Amino acid sequence: MIRISQIKMPLDASNDFLKNKAVKLLKIKNDDILKLELKRKSIDARKKNDIHFICTIDVTIKQNEDKILDKNQNNNITKATNNLYTYTKIIHNLQCRPIIVGSGPAGLFAGYILAKANLNPIIIEQGKDIDSRIKAVELMKTKGILDISTNIQFGEGGAGTFSDGKLNTGIKDPRINEVLKVFVSYGAPKEILYEAKPHIGTDILADVVKNIRKNIIKMGADVFFEYKLEDIIVDSGHITGINILTPEGEKYIETNDIILAIGHSSRDTFKMIYEKGIDISQKQFSMGVRIEHPQSVINKAQYGKYADNSILGAADYKLSCRTPDGRGVYTFCMCPGGEVVAATSEQGGVVTNGMSKYARNDKNANSALLVDVRTSDFNSNHPLAGIELQRKYEKLAYKIGGENYKAPVQLAGDFLNNNQSNKLGSVIPSYKPGITLCDLRECLPDFVYTGLKYALPQFDRKLNGFMMYDAVMTGIESRSSSPVRIIRSDDYQSNIKGIYPCGEGAGYAGGIMSAAVDGIKCAEKIIEKYL
Repeated sequence: MIRISQIKMPLDASNDFLKNKAVKLLKIKNDDILKLELKRKSIDARKKNDIHFICTIDVTIKQNEDKILDKNQNNNITKATNNLYTYTKIIHNLQCRPIIVGSGPAGLFAGYILAKANLNPIIIEQGKDIDSRIKAVELMKTKGILDISTNIQFGEGGAGTFSDGKLNTGIKDPRINEVLKVFVSYGAPKEILYEAKPHIGTDILADVVKNIRKNIIKMGADVFFEYKLEDIIVDSGHITGINILTPEGEKYIETNDIILAIGHSSRDTFKMIYEKGIDISQKQFSMGVRIEHPQSVINKAQYGKYADNSILGAADYKLSCRTPDGRGVYTFCMCPGGEVVAATSEQGGVVTNGMSKYARNDKNANSALLVDVRTSDFNSNHPLAGIELQRKYEKLAYKIGGENYKAPVQLAGDFLNNNQSNKLGSVIPSYKPGITLCDLRECLPDFVYTGLKYALPQFDRKLNGFMMYDAVMTGIESRSSSPVRIIRSDDYQSNIKGIYPCGEGAGYAGGIMSAAVDGIKCAEKIIEKYL
């Protein structure tokens, strides 16, 4: 195939635009094209009076491709390279099946690869299946009743299922395309294969996760919900089995390989594996709030006169700066047309996150607004000190919110002027089960408060309207990433052999895609042992 990049496509382009463009650029006839595939499509909004798409296409033609390329001096016309992922199969049965702890993207894709390899993995998840999980999340929203084992953090699909299903990532890895293809084959929109900022949406992702799980089981795996890892059995520096707590009681499973895809909020498990002697270190994370604006304000700032163009959809943004002392402040997990959700997994704490459905058609836009938390801020050398720092401010947010899982809220204008908010403005908070107006200084570290105060006017200069007085700041966002790293070597194993720390919870990923890729890598390491 021939790849043509940097094609400028008008918003109102016809269905034949890309084909006609390929014919013109390659100097061929219309019927010379055997196949045309859109590989990438992004919005170029740098000039507000000329917003358009930038596309990359792969074209299969009748003629000799090398001759066409030799004649063409355009640097944007090259030979296409498509790296296909190769699945490995093991032809013999293992005495002990590999176990995966956690069913988020890391665990699901590790299970998918191991099942494809005929290794019949066992996936255990302390939370419930996705249908039960949806009910638990709804109960939290409507009545403020928390299930500590099944919530926005725990359960089938992991934390990313109740977000926006964002699939954009900063990593470069050939496995990314395979992850996208798997998602599509189990119900995700085909657009994720070429969109520059792909997303599935929470509403669709729930079904996709369920479909992947059903297929993993068909391939020979077992998936157990409400199975909590309680203990790891070690002999001579190698894992030999695990103890788990099930609805029927305690159970022992013999194994020589375990992938710990436990997620960034698995605090009990972090404590257990630390006490078992698994090497863990502190890791920097971030803390802050969720900020909400009317989606119309974001659309206007990003798209100008094209703000109401339905082809563009809801606009997003990504902003960052550094404070005078060098601390990073940035937006994260921006959810266009979405809602702020209750994301705690412990009694007596308030944690927020963002979520959007595929249509992204709710009234507000929201994003995490975060400040770097350095390990020096922990005031302790203990590997789990970052967790205690998170917990301290989550409890403060719970107390200030009214001790009923309502979240503390302050208007951006009041925040900047050091005034407690007493009434809402034009932006209605989307957080449920409810909000309490307050002064966010009471539940944020001083360095987070000063970092946010510095960043707001900086971001407003980059995105007009970001600092609007009525913008709602909801506290607190403290679970953007793991505060620990479970140390692993080049073979992806911890200091206890047979244990593979994996994904976001182990400190090796930062989103759905990077977690899924890390799950695949860990599965590949296990497969290599048995080839």
